[in-house]
Amino acid sequence: MSLFITSLNSGSNGNCYYIGNDREAILVDAGISCKETEKRMRRLGLSMDKIKAIFISHEHTDHIKGVQVISKKYQLPVYITNDTLLNGGLTLNEQHVLSFQAYVPVQIGDISVTAFPKFHDAAEPHSFIVACNEIKIGVFTDIGAPCEHLIKHFQQCHAAFLEANYDEQMLEQGRYPYYLKKRIRGGHGHLSNTQALELFRTHKPAFMSHLLLSHLSKDNNNPELVLNLFNQHAGDTKIIVASRHEETEVYYISQTTPPVVKIKPLQLSMFN
Repeated sequence: MSLFITSLNSGSNGNCYYIGNDREAILVDAGISCKETEKRMRRLGLSMDKIKAIFISHEHTDHIKGVQVISKKYQLPVYITNDTLLNGGLTLNEQHVLSFQAYVPVQIGDISVTAFPKFHDAAEPHSFIVACNEIKIGVFTDIGAPCEHLIKHFQQCHAAFLEANYDEQMLEQGRYPYYLKKRIRGGHGHLSNTQALELFRTHKPAFMSHLLLSHLSKDNNNPELVLNLFNQHAGDTKIIVASRHEETEVYYISQTTPPVVKIKPLQLSMFN
């Protein structure tokens, strides 16, 4: 069974990623309005009826803005940690709120979703691996630093949404105040183009067919710049820049069997 993936929006103005098979699908984050989500899904020929759950990575507005309305309208469960729910100030139907734990897979039909902690300045932030049979898709955005666990999960992915938030020179010379520059590049903010490229060059598996560069900064990055940067090292991997203004195409990810990688649980104390 294959998976279909698309970015409905990616950036500080809203993040929402669709991953599904022929029968069911999930959203990772719901940072654009319900109306906009529906409109973009229709343009892609995707059905809201296939969506069976929403997974929330962390509580920042650009990841949760649409979740209340979408969940209520379509009676969808929202998988979210307790701290993320509390700090996000969300009002959700209690019956729709389901918690998840790091490294414990959640089964949505034939789709398995496994979360793991990441470096980001949020209450309880997580990245996700979404799997169906032998296919694995990674959602790796809002990451301050590429830890060992990100590397090991990246090595398993047939496709991934990978943050390439900023160009170092553009950030340094840009208009942002010092405290904001420090937050972005301080280890619990965002991945730079250089950090993302190093992860890709060094740890890309041979079977990775698609890489969607995600969460690009409006002020401190350039889509053409980062696309050219990654294409120099892409090989057989198709590089796509996920837009902050519109949906990408729907990409078909076919089955290839990756090697088994054993991962020890990450110590949550790293976020203290």
